[in-house]
Amino acid sequence: MSFPLLTAAAALPAVGAVLTAAVPAARRTTAKWLALAFSLGTFVLAALVLVRFEPGGDRYQLTESHAWIPDFGVRYELGVDGIAVALIALTALLIPFIILAGWHDADPLETKSSRWRPTQGFFALILMVEAMVILSFEATDVFLFYIFFEAMLIPMYFLIGGFGDRAHAGTDGAAATQRSYAAVKFLLYNLAGGLIMLAAVIGLYVVAGSFSLAEIAEARANGSLEMAANTERLLFLGFFFAFAVKAPLWPLHTWLPNAMGEATTPVAVLITAVVDKVGTFAMLRFCLQLFPEASKWATPVIIVLALISIIYGALLAVGQRDIKRLIAYASISHFGFIVLGIFAMTSQGQSGATLYMVNHGISTAALMLVAGFLITRRGSRLIADYGGVQKVAPVLAGTFLIGSLATLSLPGLAPFVSEFLVLVGVFAAYPVAGIIATLGIVLGALYSLVLYQRTMTGPVVAEVKAMPDLKIRELVVVAPLIALLLLLGVYPKPLTEIINPAVKHTMSDVQKKDPKPEVEAAK
Repeated sequence: MSFPLLTAAAALPAVGAVLTAAVPAARRTTAKWLALAFSLGTFVLAALVLVRFEPGGDRYQLTESHAWIPDFGVRYELGVDGIAVALIALTALLIPFIILAGWHDADPLETKSSRWRPTQGFFALILMVEAMVILSFEATDVFLFYIFFEAMLIPMYFLIGGFGDRAHAGTDGAAATQRSYAAVKFLLYNLAGGLIMLAAVIGLYVVAGSFSLAEIAEARANGSLEMAANTERLLFLGFFFAFAVKAPLWPLHTWLPNAMGEATTPVAVLITAVVDKVGTFAMLRFCLQLFPEASKWATPVIIVLALISIIYGALLAVGQRDIKRLIAYASISHFGFIVLGIFAMTSQGQSGATLYMVNHGISTAALMLVAGFLITRRGSRLIADYGGVQKVAPVLAGTFLIGSLATLSLPGLAPFVSEFLVLVGVFAAYPVAGIIATLGIVLGALYSLVLYQRTMTGPVVAEVKAMPDLKIRELVVVAPLIALLLLLGVYPKPLTEIINPAVKHTMSDVQKKDPKPEVEAAK
């Protein structure tokens, strides 16, 4: 029996979470280093998954299958395609940086009892979220996926509600109320989507007699499974609604700015760079694969929703006065591009959308973490409270500039490649949608450059004059992300070689071919 690498990659952070939570209250530093060690170990296992994956091989590789609840046809089935491998690597890469960035964010305040262990709980919850996200990317049993898709809400709820952004809000009752509101809103939105999905999961089992993606695909191929059009559409809507909430897609997006604004900066990165990717990933793995005809039926409406997300998110980002909420609305706009690429139903669009998930995770993490370092120094999230930072903290300003330029998809940085592929795929199938989406790029340049101008340039405000530059720990967090943005911006081939075969399978599921160009190239 081969080593269960996929199980190990998810189990290691879960074990780390338990051990970190069990560290005595007085050993906070031990808990931090233990959490970091387990996150690095998980990264090593994710790298092994990446190395052992063969892009030209079977669709799902490193598979594991064991009976779990046989009376209900539920199996513990894991497997990864190129899309899942890329996102597992992204998750395992970002978690160590998230832990390092939040090194002091959960240290107990002097007013708290010495028996209270916020530090241990904070890092244990982050590791638990990592375990559940990785399992969500690996699961090829629909019911197994649903369990972890929903279970990750619990640690996220406590991370948002229990560990607020001290630098901005302090610890008074009003701040606690805002955090609680954001956490409850996050939970209710996602639980509502999950409950609707649960009904669709049960309906799928009634129709297909199985939760296994492999068995359902085989039944479709040999003609033993046929869904009535209305049944398939209802099931698709149940799945898609839950994924659209998680993504988040307009108009189900309103929980994100609250959650990112009130959470600590590392948790905000965890939300938008890691957890939200499960929603867009699931659209590719489950919506298109299980319900191909319904996916094509819903495409026009979804494209309109994606376009609204792009323009609406960008417009609200332009008008924001709060740095973290600006980045949150920018993320809503970016997720609109991802969904647009998925449902353009072209190979370029879906490859670009998958690449966008990875690149958005890296670029948003870089920008948000540097913004968090900035906010911690000044004690304010308001853009108007800054000015002239580049004169007193040039390294901080320089990394902030690169993160901002990545957010607007500057050529030479990683997000440009993915955004370009999405637009190429969209223009090939829906030219009008491509033109409208391009406006989002213009607005992206506006909010990114205005944010940099107002915070980093101009006269040095009094409260910024003594601001220190980035420290060694902070440079260790930011520098690798900046390097990746540059590397993948000029050489995305290692990722595209992994992603493209998986996209071909998805295109085959929906029986779509790329549109032929109207003008043939000269021979």
